[in-house]
Amino acid sequence: MRRASAYSRMRVVPYTRHSKLQKRAYVKAVPPSKIVKFYMGDMKGYESGKYPYVLTVATDHAVQIRQNAIEACRQFIHRKLGEELKESYYFHIIPFTHHIQRENKMLTGAGADRMQKGMQLSFGKTIAKAAILKKNAPLFLIALPTPKATSFARHIVKQIKSKLPCKTRILFEDKNRGS
Repeated sequence: MRRASAYSRMRVVPYTRHSKLQKRAYVKAVPPSKIVKFYMGDMKGYESGKYPYVLTVATDHAVQIRQNAIEACRQFIHRKLGEELKESYYFHIIPFTHHIQRENKMLTGAGADRMQKGMQLSFGKTIAKAAILKKNAPLFLIALPTPKATSFARHIVKQIKSKLPCKTRILFEDKNRGS
């Protein structure tokens, strides 16, 4: 895989189109989604108001986040919350990966000049999907029942910061007091 810094800054137009007409489609195949679940934990408890403390992880600047980074964060948070709180939490991944990333692969080494076209018609082949997020866009939502669970979730979110290509903030909301 290429480094995340090759794609993390948002300087692109979202590319999501996949034409049914084969001649009109530049993107021949869309990569499958690697994010397995978007809603985890006790959803009925969240809808009924059982969890008054809500943590929202938001970005500090406009960024592209690849689906494998979101999935790595999801697995880590879900596993840690499940071990500590059993099923007394609600976890939601907010962005959906629509943007298709492309790469014009280049060969290196002896004889590579006879095997490739260089930059001629360099649209690139699909390699991954990403979510394009604006500044202050929410990434994850974690709803919890107690202040002790909230401090534990804050600690977990601080641990996943190295997996994300952007700086993040934790927004806290107490539904008992308003905000």
